[in-house]
Amino acid sequence: MPQPYKRSRTLRRAKRKVPGGRTVMHYLKRKPKAAHCSNCNAVLKGAPRERPFKMRSMPKTKKRPERPYGGNLCSRCMRRLLIEKSRA
Repeated sequence: MPQPYKRSRTLRRAKRKVPGGRTVMHYLKRKPKAAHCSNCNAVLKGAPRERPFKMRSMPKTKKRPERPYGGNLCSRCMRRLLIEKSRA
């Protein structure tokens, strides 16, 4: 029987083959939800779904797209905003 804290569904179960040849169950933390656009709530492309400790060790360019409002707005909303700003 697994330890009580490992019985929770908050942990993801993954079967792993260990060097001894046995297949064992590993209990891993789940990935967070994908990043969303702050304007239209669409899922952002180019923004990884990783836990904060892994995001800390990632380079800045891998965390969000390198364009204006990258990581905050989707490309469609960003384009619309820039066009509107250029008109004013």
